[in-house]
Amino acid sequence: MRRSHFILLASVLALPAGLFTARAFQAPATTPGVHPLTGRHIAGVCGYGGCETWLERPEREQEENPNGALDALNLKAGMTVADVGAGTGYMSMKLAKRVGPSGKVYAEDVQPEMLQKVRENALKAHASNVTTVQGSYTDPMLPKSALDLVLLVDVYHEFSEPQKMLHGIRDALKPDGRLVLLEYRKEDPSIPIREEHKMTVAEVKTELEAEGFKLTRVIETLPRQHILILNKTVQ
Repeated sequence: MRRSHFILLASVLALPAGLFTARAFQAPATTPGVHPLTGRHIAGVCGYGGCETWLERPEREQEENPNGALDALNLKAGMTVADVGAGTGYMSMKLAKRVGPSGKVYAEDVQPEMLQKVRENALKAHASNVTTVQGSYTDPMLPKSALDLVLLVDVYHEFSEPQKMLHGIRDALKPDGRLVLLEYRKEDPSIPIREEHKMTVAEVKTELEAEGFKLTRVIETLPRQHILILNKTVQ
């Protein structure tokens, strides 16, 4: 939801009232395509001007229970983790507290405006263990074999080059590192999010296991999202 530079207000006006929630300001930086394995339509993305309010909305705690999501990941002090598609750093700041001063958080995004906001938020939060990373649409630019965990919160389904991004993420993980996706449940039509911004467990399994990952656990404790935990497979 945070990988572009323009806002298409027409997409907001086209939303039914019940869907005027997530993804209101859609703006593809690249032409969305279709994933070759699942036929899933790759979602449009959202720029800084529209998504800052969405990412920092007060309702997010109730609608997504982000602290509950992190509780499920059993994070430890001293871990090195990455928040890919970090946006304003909402989850990065929470990660920073979990891994503590001896740990490290890489907050990655492609938009300089988002990364500047992350730095401002880290300064306010006294989170000196947060480092911003300017990624690209094909490479997260993370250090190789350095990460215990990579977190993608409502981000993977918007990768315009998912195979290339997964290759970069896989290279950045330690041999026992974990990739964690939070994705709105496409299986549940009552969740008020546009269809292309949801994913099924089956889609995640098919797409990511083809790129050197194994879906090892699915946690369904959040109000609207899957927690999908993957490990690297031996290649």
